[in-house]
Amino acid sequence: MTKSIISALQIGSSPAGKAETLSAILSHEQEIRSTGANLVVMPEAVLGGYPKGETFGTRLGYRLPQGREAFAAYYENAIELPGPETEELAGLSARTGANLVVGVIERGGNTLYCTALFFTPEEGLVAKHRKLMPTGTERLIWGQGDGSTMPVIDTGAGRIGAAICWENHMPLLRTALYAKGIEIWCAPTVDERDVWQASMRHIAHEGRCFLVSACQYQPSPQELGVTVEDWDDARPLINGGSMIVGPLGDVLAGPLTGREGLVTAEIDRAELVRARYDFDVVGHYARPDVFSLNVDERPKATVRFTG
Repeated sequence: MTKSIISALQIGSSPAGKAETLSAILSHEQEIRSTGANLVVMPEAVLGGYPKGETFGTRLGYRLPQGREAFAAYYENAIELPGPETEELAGLSARTGANLVVGVIERGGNTLYCTALFFTPEEGLVAKHRKLMPTGTERLIWGQGDGSTMPVIDTGAGRIGAAICWENHMPLLRTALYAKGIEIWCAPTVDERDVWQASMRHIAHEGRCFLVSACQYQPSPQELGVTVEDWDDARPLINGGSMIVGPLGDVLAGPLTGREGLVTAEIDRAELVRARYDFDVVGHYARPDVFSLNVDERPKATVRFTG
């Protein structure tokens, strides 16, 4: 079977914390079942939170005590792998028959990582991808992943992999995932802009793959009852824009803006052969005599013990 149904679940992190967010995710079970989705992609940092506008008390050259308290609270809201949250998500995958790609904040010792988790109905949590390069002030709160967590895995929906938010703008990462035979590109994000949607169409067209972009939706500070410095109180913090794109850059579903919801499309992976007839970015359209890429997939450890 080359046909499958793929979806983006546009949902936001709950201000009340990860338990409420997880409950909100699980509340979409019947909707996922009714669509017959084989794959559901969820946004960046949805479980654990994307604290848009938070400074964590940091100024150039010094950090304020209240910033340390803010980070401690953020750390508490992150998840362990494996843990009770991953068990619940594995159960959701098993009950619905849908493969899941879920953006989380992962604890790794005392460092936090922005991570995409991969679940299959048969095996539960099977892989993860840690964001290689946090963007801007995200580097205050998230560590960097390494080449050991860049999986492309076989699922009933097709061969899936993920790049998180602005990682999608890294040409060499894209090339590595193309070379691994990715068929469905998963892009968890919090980028709501039109230019992001243009990038998604470009990547699907460049890689001749299907693409699912899942963005958070978070209401305005006014609706949430909070104040975010230098942000319009009436403007949503994150306005969504989740979409599904075909291998020639055509928009198959979405973008969905201004609310939570499930964006769904039926795809046929047989189209990929036709799409790559005139452009195969790591095949007949590559020039290995001129360009090459070396990818180091070894896990990097600060301290290694031998004995």
